[in-house]
Amino acid sequence: MGTRKPLDLFAFGCMVLFCVVMALQQVTLKVVAEEIAPVFQIALRYGIGTMLLLLLMQLKRAQLGLMPENRLPALWIGTLFALEFLFLGEALRYTSASHAIVLLYTAPIFAAIGLHLKIPNERMSHLQWLGIAIVFGGTALAFLGGEDKTGLNTTVLWGDFLALLAGITWGATTVVVRTTGLAALPAKQVLLYQLVIGFIVLTLWSVWTEQTDIQLTISVIASLAFHGIGVAFLAFLLWFWLLTHYKASQLGILSFMTPVMGVLLGSWWLDEQIEINFIIGAGLIIAGLLLVNSHAWLNLHYATLRKMVKIK
Repeated sequence: MGTRKPLDLFAFGCMVLFCVVMALQQVTLKVVAEEIAPVFQIALRYGIGTMLLLLLMQLKRAQLGLMPENRLPALWIGTLFALEFLFLGEALRYTSASHAIVLLYTAPIFAAIGLHLKIPNERMSHLQWLGIAIVFGGTALAFLGGEDKTGLNTTVLWGDFLALLAGITWGATTVVVRTTGLAALPAKQVLLYQLVIGFIVLTLWSVWTEQTDIQLTISVIASLAFHGIGVAFLAFLLWFWLLTHYKASQLGILSFMTPVMGVLLGSWWLDEQIEINFIIGAGLIIAGLLLVNSHAWLNLHYATLRKMVKIK
């Protein structure tokens, strides 16, 4: 694959659509939570996504098997992927969709720290460390929310903590992919193993915790179709396609529209009350994430500006 293109209007539109879908997933899980447990719905969506992806790979005659050296890393990323959505599904039982999506999107911070430790040319700059400090400060502030005005709401706090664990495991998944032979594999193949293991682990968890009750209402069927086809299959494939055609750094910056959209959708659709400290904390988290992920862009433009000043 040649050099990735800078973002154009088509890619921007695709990213807006992708971020809306990603923001909606937490909200829709919460909407039908009384009729199907979030963890069980996530398990079913990965079952649907697995079948669709297998069909696509068969049509394209894509390779399914793995070389021996990639089998253990594939097991690792599948397990981490399952844990990410196990934590997220359980988090939605205790906290709001708005809290869950913002804390989930702390993942790039943990990925950046892990890559800093594992890959020499991924060392972070002082600007990135400042961004990380801002994110953790914002996370601490966001954690102080809750509906109990006499003190911390321990139920919401537990849900927030689980959502943060989901972000940590998402970040760890990125580190495993980037530091093993999985980085050289086609995206569809890597996604397949994540979906398969995620489906197995989350289904077993749902059975063990007795969360498999389901009321097949119109809302539940629509939600399952949205999650299985829209999220686990089409949205993920769209993201991987964009990564193969456009600059990842620019896509990464635009992806932070997702938590903003998630907060707005949760407030509008679910009537979730957004505490002022959470608004400020979420703003700090997003600002810190942008600082960490846009450092290369900032450095490039800073260097260009210095050259222009010298020329003058």
